[in-house]
Amino acid sequence: MSWRENVPLAVRTTLGVGGPARWHALAHTPAELAEHLRRATSEGLPTLMLGGGSNLLIADAGFPGLVVEYLADRIETLTSNGTVRLRVDAGVVWDNLVEYTVREHLAGLECLSGIPGRVGAAPIQNIGAYGQEVAERLQAVLAIERASGAEVRLPAEECGFGYRWSHFKGPWLDRYVVTGVELVLTPGGAASVRYAELQRRLAADAPLAEVRRTVLAIRRSKSMVYDPSDPNHRSAGSFFMNPVVEAAQVREGMPSWPAGEGRAKLSAAWLIEQSGFPRGFLHGRVGLSSNHSLALINRGQATAAELVELAGLIRREVRERFGVTLVPEPVLIGFDRSVHELLGA
Repeated sequence: MSWRENVPLAVRTTLGVGGPARWHALAHTPAELAEHLRRATSEGLPTLMLGGGSNLLIADAGFPGLVVEYLADRIETLTSNGTVRLRVDAGVVWDNLVEYTVREHLAGLECLSGIPGRVGAAPIQNIGAYGQEVAERLQAVLAIERASGAEVRLPAEECGFGYRWSHFKGPWLDRYVVTGVELVLTPGGAASVRYAELQRRLAADAPLAEVRRTVLAIRRSKSMVYDPSDPNHRSAGSFFMNPVVEAAQVREGMPSWPAGEGRAKLSAAWLIEQSGFPRGFLHGRVGLSSNHSLALINRGQATAAELVELAGLIRREVRERFGVTLVPEPVLIGFDRSVHELLGA
């Protein structure tokens, strides 16, 4: 239950930037986690839960409070009425979970292969890729209420899931800490081959393992699998979300997809490239991945400030040309200004 002081955070994130944590602690059980949170509250310290560090941009000044890593990593399987329910701790590496479900012939997560990070981040971000979202298979989210330290079970239908969204990013921000999830999967079920890029490569009845291999190959070709040998690997994956706009804002030739109720989803990558930022764009010690224009990369020895500068430049150019404001996907931590102030309103 000890705390360590001034612990480096850059090495704990995939972007590889940012200053130290004022304090750092490990927790292996909900009780340990609750005690760390109670102590931090009593000392007036902000807290940050750190998982795989794949969706964070930490300021060069670091984080002025307590950073906690939750390391519980059990996968418990429960079977009833032809379905399988998994209870998975937040500390499980996400792709290890997907590999496990494919190996056990449990359908429902196969297209989410290769996403970095741990299970605890999955419901917060409602992670998704290649036609699947984790919300489709979530039955409940397990959490600790910060104020009381009580363990709670939050049914999925109450979590407000949307595109890269949940109540954990909105009204429940700072209210709960995720400690696990309950997932409902289909034993022996068919793979999800709904995404056009997968449909071009796979038969509709492709086995789960083949879908997983194909997804991993696609992600690797776009430098979206964390691989230290890849010069593009220091990234947070897609830095901007695909914007959802009024259908009337869609211009001729602009890639778009229906998003319900007179709205459309645009391709952030296309907007970025059309605004003068091609794949491989360089901006000092930062730039864009040579394999995917959505990934901002640290080319080596970069600072968080340099990444923010490039993100702001891209956001301003896209807004000026198309009237669309891109929203960052990673969480910005430790900065003294809001995202809108940092990147331009």
